[in-house]
Amino acid sequence: MAYSLTNLRDDIRNYTEVGSNVLSDSVLSRIIQNAENKILRTIDTDQNVYYATSSLVSGNRYVTIPGDLRAIRYAQLEDAAGNQYYLEQRDTSFMAEYYSTPGTAAVDIPKYYANWDETFWVVAPTPDKTYAITLCYDKEPTSIITDTAGTYLSNKYADLILYASLVNAYGYLKGPQDMLQYYTQAFNEALESYSIEQLGQRRRDEYQDGEVRAQLNVKPPSSYGNK
Repeated sequence: MAYSLTNLRDDIRNYTEVGSNVLSDSVLSRIIQNAENKILRTIDTDQNVYYATSSLVSGNRYVTIPGDLRAIRYAQLEDAAGNQYYLEQRDTSFMAEYYSTPGTAAVDIPKYYANWDETFWVVAPTPDKTYAITLCYDKEPTSIITDTAGTYLSNKYADLILYASLVNAYGYLKGPQDMLQYYTQAFNEALESYSIEQLGQRRRDEYQDGEVRAQLNVKPPSSYGNK
């Protein structure tokens, strides 16, 4: 079973026995998006892992954050000789304490990065030369509200998105508590099943257990810019 946006809206109305005069398309869009966000905040999945590549230029401390980033997994540098370095995430307070004047940090191999604003990260020390940088991150997933034909979540885990939406719908409608409890339990069971499946699909990290990591089904690196 898989859901398109239209099918999902129809089922929510059928299950709640409430028509479009109350559960309008705009109301259901908010209900469904909140359901998607709840699932994605609760369970980590490799399906949204992406890579992006760019370069750090000598003397430039700023790196553009990918616009579709939801959460960073790691940032890796590589110099012209093929030496690789992993950056450690810090906050701007750490940067300020690490260097007495953050704007004029020492020039060396970058070790740390931190959020500068909504658009840029700042690295320290300031790059002493050009480095290729690869970011591994969780991409902001496409919502069924915009990809109306269906998404990974609605196509493979239709029961999960349905039950999550019904929980939100009954909360919105202030419906019978027994129905809210029933769908909450159904959602929790579907979520547990989804979690177990995601853990089973999770590839082991060769850095931790010495085994070759299975190939992740992710899109190839995309380029993004520097400040």
